Amino acid sequence: MSENPTAVARVKSSAYMQWAKKRSHSRFNLASSGLANYPLSRLPVKIEDLDPLSRGGDYGYPPLLEALATHCGVGAENVVAAAGTSMANQLVMASILEPGDEVLVEHPTYELLLATLGYLRADIRRFERRPASGFVLDPSAIERAITPRTKLIVLTNLHNPSSVLTEEPALREIGDIARRVNARVLVDEVYLDAAFDPAPRSAFHLGPEFAITSSLTKVYGLSGLRCGWILAEAELAHRIWLLDDLFGVNPPHPAERLSVIAFANLEQIRARARDLLDTNRGILNQFLATRADLEVQPIKFGTTVFPRLLSGPVEEFCDLLRGKYDCTVAPGTFFEMPDYFRIGIGGETERLVESLERLGAALDEFGKLQGMRKSL
Repeated sequence: MSENPTAVARVKSSAYMQWAKKRSHSRFNLASSGLANYPLSRLPVKIEDLDPLSRGGDYGYPPLLEALATHCGVGAENVVAAAGTSMANQLVMASILEPGDEVLVEHPTYELLLATLGYLRADIRRFERRPASGFVLDPSAIERAITPRTKLIVLTNLHNPSSVLTEEPALREIGDIARRVNARVLVDEVYLDAAFDPAPRSAFHLGPEFAITSSLTKVYGLSGLRCGWILAEAELAHRIWLLDDLFGVNPPHPAERLSVIAFANLEQIRARARDLLDTNRGILNQFLATRADLEVQPIKFGTTVFPRLLSGPVEEFCDLLRGKYDCTVAPGTFFEMPDYFRIGIGGETERLVESLERLGAALDEFGKLQGMRKSL
């Protein structure tokens, strides 16, 4: 795979985001990768806490930057606030890359990362996370793919879509590989906080070549705040702040104020997320253990799982699931794996149970259909 670089091209849209916004919705949604919304009523918020509605121009809202630095265990000079993880990823990539620069990206990966790199006209090369190994990240795959031209290595941890955790020794090795060619490593850690006990520390602490992105969106159910961040060495962080002047200028100040309140109450928000995911993960793993038509390992962390459908076209199965059972999963084509689909488990438990029942009924019906076709 690394021998076939993607041609430099300007991409101006994301196929996955179009699908997610227009076609993923259903009564029983297993396509979403984030937690159910955290109720605003559970936060100690009064209307006067949002006053004033605007602030003076500066690079970041100091109370939020302080909260982010404390949460991440870094200096304020290493923090850039961003409008969610997707914007954070774009800002890091655009700050590091020029058109035609070589980037190594894991396969499979989240489509929006590739779409953003295409928009930036990067020369994309790939390294494999092999299904046979459970999508575990092997640093030797990066070592085989890297060249003196490589400017950036892009990966996700927890892995999107499989939720596999990359441990610190492997990340250290990847940092060493990058350092040899003066490349940086972008790690999208938006799902990392879903590996609760013991909580892994951010790869930012492993060396200045690492740039990290994350947000309160996926694990905490606070998507509406658009509270994302970047951790980077100080010089790169400064460049990113200046680049963001071309995109966001200043974010909505009420969202900044609400984000500060969220960080002050993050332990209770985190406890809710941990309890919900622990319960839902157990229910999902019990369901998967009954399915001979799916190939997948039980998940230990995260909000998603990525099974392989052993018989029949996934796109056809997804159409049946949505059309007849009012249930959706994310087709594997958006992760370059057309025989797979992604299941999200961040919804309320009662809804997850019924969603999995519908998924099972659709799998049963689809399996019978495939059997009939084979017998003809």
